[in-house]
Amino acid sequence: MSSQKGVPYLHDSLDRQLLAILRGDGRASISKLAGELNVSRGTVQNRLDRLVSCGVILGFTVRAHEEIESNVVRAIMMIEVVGKSTAQVIQKLKGIPQLQKLHTTNGAWDLVAEIVAGNLVEFDHVLRDVRLIDGVLNSETSILLTSA
Repeated sequence: MSSQKGVPYLHDSLDRQLLAILRGDGRASISKLAGELNVSRGTVQNRLDRLVSCGVILGFTVRAHEEIESNVVRAIMMIEVVGKSTAQVIQKLKGIPQLQKLHTTNGAWDLVAEIVAGNLVEFDHVLRDVRLIDGVLNSETSILLTSA
């Protein structure tokens, strides 16, 4: 199921509740999900299958404890795009695996990218790769030091 612009949407409140639980625990079992939602395991499995097949759920991930990921380099990169080349730039940025999330925004910057790199050398390569993309006019990056 998708909206008029091809963007997937949630069918009802059960879909939204299921997605909310999975955001907190992407490894939750079908039985656990069914219990929390007060529905059958078959219902949960059918909902999950549909949400994956229609693109609402793009994948499942692991969130590691902050201490485990203390050696990675995390940063926020603001990106200015030339003219109307935002769509082309976004497509190229999606090919850089260290860009965990990409957001369009208003204001002075057109895009905000969340970067996670394994070390400073990898981080430096990501910055270079982004800046070499046709259509990227300017960027500013801030390394995230401590999270509160």
